Amino acid sequence: MRTHGWGGSPPASDEEAVGRIKEATHRCVQELGGATTIAHVASALGVSRQTVYRYFPSTDALLIAAALDGTQDFLARLARRLRTITAPDEALVEAVAYTINQIPGEPYLRLLLDSGSGRSLLRSVTSDTSRAIGRSLLDQTAVDWDASGFGPERRNELIEWTLRIVQSFLLDPGDPLRTSSELREFLRRWLAPGVAALTAGAGDPRVAS
Repeated sequence: MRTHGWGGSPPASDEEAVGRIKEATHRCVQELGGATTIAHVASALGVSRQTVYRYFPSTDALLIAAALDGTQDFLARLARRLRTITAPDEALVEAVAYTINQIPGEPYLRLLLDSGSGRSLLRSVTSDTSRAIGRSLLDQTAVDWDASGFGPERRNELIEWTLRIVQSFLLDPGDPLRTSSELREFLRRWLAPGVAALTAGAGDPRVAS
């Protein structure tokens, strides 16, 4: 591990180096958003770009790693909102509506989900990273997904569909912009029925996962 730079206090291990790089990335993203690069992070740490590249092969790899950490507070807040909701349709409505409403104040959510921002870290909603975030979102609910008719395959489809819905609202929020209550009612009319229908058919072999 190189000791040059680091504000005169080099990290004692690779693990500490990675942690400090992520902390510097958080600061840069708060200030620069999607314009953040490895050069910005290296400058904030007082190290060369090559030092950062040792731990992260690209700017996107660095931002994704930082984002997975940086969204934990959002996921914790979401969990608190969803922990008493056991109906799959209402859980999805609340999860999607809350995510859309929170994105303006969550720079990592914007980077991860907003393909219209000029830099979308998740170029495909079917990528492994996308699915991991989607699974985290579903895991915040109190829903028994298997008992509700959503086995692993159906859950993967639901994750993809949910991410596509969120991305579509980011690309075109609507004009006029819906209030939080209007957005929830809109989702209850058009998103919830499909989820509820699969739940109702949980015992039907035609909709088995």
